[in-house]
Amino acid sequence: MLIVLSPAKTLDYSVDAKSNHTAPQFLSQSSKLIKNLKEKEPKEIASLMGLSDKLASLNFDRYQSWKASKTVSSDAKPSMLVFKGDVYQGLEAENFNAKQIKFAQKHLRILSGLYGILRPMDVMRPYRLEMGTKLQTSKGKNLYEFWGSTVKDNVINDLNSQKSDLLINLASKEYFSVLGKMPETVNVISPVFKDFKNGKHKIISFYAKRARGLMARWIIENNIKDFEKLSKFNSDGYYFSKAESSASEPVFLRD
Repeated sequence: MLIVLSPAKTLDYSVDAKSNHTAPQFLSQSSKLIKNLKEKEPKEIASLMGLSDKLASLNFDRYQSWKASKTVSSDAKPSMLVFKGDVYQGLEAENFNAKQIKFAQKHLRILSGLYGILRPMDVMRPYRLEMGTKLQTSKGKNLYEFWGSTVKDNVINDLNSQKSDLLINLASKEYFSVLGKMPETVNVISPVFKDFKNGKHKIISFYAKRARGLMARWIIENNIKDFEKLSKFNSDGYYFSKAESSASEPVFLRD
């Protein structure tokens, strides 16, 4: 079983790096993207990514100083710990014990515009490059074309090595789209989270993002590997709604 998450824009490099870090698997591709980005001036970065001048300058500096790091340093730390934001507030990875980190390393993946895909303990340097960015490269007009089938093949290989067909999609549409059309042999489950507001249950972005992290944490804490057990998710007041669910989209409500 694999869980996929989106990354976050907010990063925190003050975190404890912990041990047993790993190197991202596609650093050569990341280096090609950085080489492309290094050629852009702050104004071009601002236009490309819809950023303020301040954020564009910050990321210009990040690209200029970026290196293909394989070991921990003050600005190269494990991805699962560095990412902050709504999803990662729910995940609370900084509180995982050694056994939970080991489970996450095997079963959790973070999709990334720059790195393609990251294991939790893969070290990453600060960056901003969303998957939907229309960055022109030698491979095409955007990052989906740049990554091609690389990320999908990696996910399928990991599932095959685990002798599993279960992929839990807790990523946004923007990021999950890098996987393209998965083979029918892969059982893709995309949980939906709804909160009660104005007389009905509906998807509220902030809460839904946080719930994705909550579910990932619950899976890791409870060593969940089977689809049948997913309906027992009950963190933070959520409960399974059989009436609203389908085989590929289990729905969880919170009153």
